Amino acid sequence: MDKAKGVKLVILDVDGVMTDGRIVIDDNSVEQRNFDIKDGFGVVALQMCGIDVAIITSKKSGSVRHRAEELKIKRFHEGIRKKTEPYEQMLAEMGISDAQVAYVGDDLVDLAMMKRVGLPIAVADAVAEVRDAAAYVTTARGGHGAVREAAEMILKTQGKWDAILSKIG
Repeated sequence: MDKAKGVKLVILDVDGVMTDGRIVIDDNSVEQRNFDIKDGFGVVALQMCGIDVAIITSKKSGSVRHRAEELKIKRFHEGIRKKTEPYEQMLAEMGISDAQVAYVGDDLVDLAMMKRVGLPIAVADAVAEVRDAAAYVTTARGGHGAVREAAEMILKTQGKWDAILSKIG
């Protein structure tokens, strides 16, 4: 995956990527989402190797905000209708180009971002159009290790995975 060699920023969608796409609403109208711990390690591993991680999501959610804080994701954008707007801002702030960005998506709202970035990634259960637009499709479904798989692929391609293994071993 030559496209992964220069990645400096990984942008994640949330529902259907970091979660399995289901939203549970309890009797008090409180929304709940499930996050996979392996995906969390993937985010941390990227950050340990100097690759920035961002979230751009169209919804606003306390649980997502909490997960982003837990994972120390500083570039967190919620309630975003047009994902390319915060994206442009991040490119300018970081001084990087489209080619240095990976985006992980699952649904039609992700297509504009996937067409822009250097490394578009789709989760295994993404809609057909998103899988077709992807340079890499995970074997794992959204919310079931897809982010971890994408992170490992990027870090292995960049020759940084062994550093992660030595730090935790």
